[in-house]
Amino acid sequence: MLSSELEATIDEAIEGEFKELENLSRNLYENPETAFQEYKAVNWISEFLIQRGFDVEQGLEDLPTAICARYGNSKGTRIAILGEYDALPGIGHACGHNLIATGAIAAFIGTAAAITGKNEGEIIFLGTPAEEGGGGGKIKMIDAGYFDGISAAMMFHPFDRDILVHPALANTWLNITFKGQPAHVAAAPHDGKNALQACMDTFHLVDGQRIHFRDGARVHGYITNGGQAVNIITELAACEFSIRARTEPEMERILNIVKRCAKAAAIASDVSVEINTRRGYKDMRNNITLARRFGAYLKVLGRSPSESDDSIGAMSTDMGNVYFTRA
Repeated sequence: MLSSELEATIDEAIEGEFKELENLSRNLYENPETAFQEYKAVNWISEFLIQRGFDVEQGLEDLPTAICARYGNSKGTRIAILGEYDALPGIGHACGHNLIATGAIAAFIGTAAAITGKNEGEIIFLGTPAEEGGGGGKIKMIDAGYFDGISAAMMFHPFDRDILVHPALANTWLNITFKGQPAHVAAAPHDGKNALQACMDTFHLVDGQRIHFRDGARVHGYITNGGQAVNIITELAACEFSIRARTEPEMERILNIVKRCAKAAAIASDVSVEINTRRGYKDMRNNITLARRFGAYLKVLGRSPSESDDSIGAMSTDMGNVYFTRA
């Protein structure tokens, strides 16, 4: 645990900004912006940090809605606190990213106050856009080198209970397009090659393979194009699948199963198939040591966190892609 002096320094720094932090959170909540469109959020966050004397880099590489703020000595231990601020299409901040961003900024300010004058390391705030919908903002920032040399990265996610660690599933997406041959369904059905039949058969074949998936795997799909007219053998049909598993190797194994199902369905209906895979998210590797320290302070604040909760399902996040390269 920290010394009482450091605790007081951190508390004072954050409590002194409480009202402004609350206003920032409300502004983000009331003005939801979806992946890669978080321009208001970035401007508000950048202005908040600049006004408090921090150097802010806004717009990283090809990500205009990313942020990087640093404080301290970059030659020491470097710790990153991550903030998300994108919203879900149609329903706004249902995932509480306004709270994630504001909490991260508060933690950044408090840590900066704690290391002032100590020359002990560097605290970094990384504003990471486009977590929702497979945007993968953190992946782009990893590729651009913004996580290089960082010893630890932290983020919290709001929920209806306190849990110190929770798994996140590896995730990827498949877009599958079938192309057949049109024909009139009454006058000449024998001349047609039904792309929709192949598309539907893919779902049936995938369902038949579920018994071979390891526990925790999730495969979901829907038909994005089901045909052009009721009296025409469907020439073009398409579907999308989301594939999740507890580990990346299991996800890759299931991915290949779904691909085989699509190819088999195409052969059965004598149509062509095009399969495109979107880069997805890795499974989460939680740092239990950091999580338990966080839990100890939650208890000080009167909370009663569980270390984990197996009754809750797992989702996916690009936080799972955050791996570190030590300088």
